[in-house]
Amino acid sequence: MDWIEILQKAIDYIEENITEKIDYESVARHVHLSPYHFQRVFGITCGFTLGEYIRKRKLTLAGNDLLKNKMKIIDVAFKYGYETPESFSRAFYKFHGVKPSQVKSGCNIKFFSRVLVSPNFTSATEMKYKIEEKPEKILVGYKKRFTGVPYGDERTKQEKDFLTSTRAKQWLLLGASCDYSTDYMVVTNVDDDGYDFYVAYELDEWTRKELFNPDVTGVKFMDEMGFETIVIPKQTYVVFETEKKKRPIVDYADIRKKIVTEWLLASKFVFANSPEVVAMHWRPNGEWAKERYIEICLPIEKA
Repeated sequence: MDWIEILQKAIDYIEENITEKIDYESVARHVHLSPYHFQRVFGITCGFTLGEYIRKRKLTLAGNDLLKNKMKIIDVAFKYGYETPESFSRAFYKFHGVKPSQVKSGCNIKFFSRVLVSPNFTSATEMKYKIEEKPEKILVGYKKRFTGVPYGDERTKQEKDFLTSTRAKQWLLLGASCDYSTDYMVVTNVDDDGYDFYVAYELDEWTRKELFNPDVTGVKFMDEMGFETIVIPKQTYVVFETEKKKRPIVDYADIRKKIVTEWLLASKFVFANSPEVVAMHWRPNGEWAKERYIEICLPIEKA
């Protein structure tokens, strides 16, 4: 069964059970995938999380029940799994912009359509990659909790805002780094509420140990910087590289999504439950305008 069939089967299951409690485990079990892999690929392919899809579909159908079927608010609330009419009303207002009690007066409400699965999710693309076993790597960095799924325009904006507003932390860690040429970004703890996004650098063991020692650093504010040690476990990765050029970031987001929607879906691999790592080779030994590139490393395992 290919991903198009899997996604269609998953959507059918969700729609048939929309009034029940549905989570990644139940849907993934129905389509015979691991919850982690299904979660990642559903979000990447559809552009939103499963939880967001279910919530918006429930509230769309709830609006229809109030408007066309003339159901009572309390009955609609319980039908779609809300514990109280008050919690339903808050969610309804946040989505539709009107209160449930206003629907019968003829106000406008929103409609979030069912996902329509198309066989033309992807187009042919030439992509170079390698699969390699990477040893454990220890980084030091700082994080922010991003919302949405780890791919697409929403991540691109959050990533840009985070990187451009924390330059002092980057400069500090870069100065302490034993790998001056490379900046790392790490994505981990992915769930329906979002994911942790780290900006990180590779420091040697002595520097990691003494980073928060004021007798060594000469400053007392290091504990306030929010720096953490990030352990990337030994893992098999598929590694893609952007073209070497002055501004490879232009290609980065597009390649990142194509890896998943094209290469991964056609391969015999699935996502492994390990961090995603992006290595930005920003300061190469050669000519910067021609030698900069980005490595995108996705953790994989055999399906």
